[in-house]
Amino acid sequence: MNTTRSSLLIALFIIVGIALSASLFVVKETERAIILRLGDMQLDAQGEPKVLAPGLHFRVPFIDTIRFFDRRLRTLDIPSARIPTEEKKEVLVDLFAKWRIRDFALFFKTTGSDPMHAERLLREKTIDGLRTEIGRRQLNDVVSSSRELVMQTIGQDINKTAQSLGIDVVDARVKRIDLPDQVSTAVFGLMRTERKRVASEHRARGQSRSEAIKANADARVTVILAQANKQALQLRGQGDADAAKIYAQAYGAEPEFYRFYRSLEAYKKTFRDKSDMLVIKPDSEFFQYFHQPHAKQAENSAE
Repeated sequence: MNTTRSSLLIALFIIVGIALSASLFVVKETERAIILRLGDMQLDAQGEPKVLAPGLHFRVPFIDTIRFFDRRLRTLDIPSARIPTEEKKEVLVDLFAKWRIRDFALFFKTTGSDPMHAERLLREKTIDGLRTEIGRRQLNDVVSSSRELVMQTIGQDINKTAQSLGIDVVDARVKRIDLPDQVSTAVFGLMRTERKRVASEHRARGQSRSEAIKANADARVTVILAQANKQALQLRGQGDADAAKIYAQAYGAEPEFYRFYRSLEAYKKTFRDKSDMLVIKPDSEFFQYFHQPHAKQAENSAE
């Protein structure tokens, strides 16, 4: 009898333990949960869907089903998409979006608590927004000046759509904007041609300015040299005139000394070398100062 009672107690404890383990569950700090009772969401006192906060909770076994939702920030990577610009040039765009669940009950109703389904909807909406925004802009604007504006507009459009799914899109960013290979080759060819044209214009303009500067410099050099030569000739002429005047004054004061000095200069130039020879009469006037220098001096003194 005691053995039977003990067995029944043990069985009862086991059943209670199983029931408790099936009735109790834990919601983690990074999660939220919703109770489905026979497929319907449980409501709180205000008639709103009941969302369970982190902690230990109770459910009715075999009747209640628990749906868990991750409330952390998620990253949606959107692979390269070919999107045409206003001038019909396609670009390859890689981007990502940061999102998280805002309304857990609405998220469950719209997506069935399937994050993959939510990401598919976000991806489609993002690509549609890219086509709309990039399609109305030119390539240069997409790549440089309007890039931030494009992503800001797309982020706002995505967030509006995400609100209907119970999702908040925190941020959306472009990782890369590239041209397809065939388009890149054509664009780079046009860029090289344009750069060569601009370089040729700069070279031609520089050559023209160089020639003008050289011609101006040559003209200034010619003018400066002509003025310098003119001034030099004037100074030389003035100097010669002054020298001739000084010589004339000096020689006019002593004419005989001047004639004697000129004779000495003539002798020096005539007998510069030992081999020099002069055929002339000894009593020639050329040698007058050799014949009677004292007589000549006395004659001059008498005069």
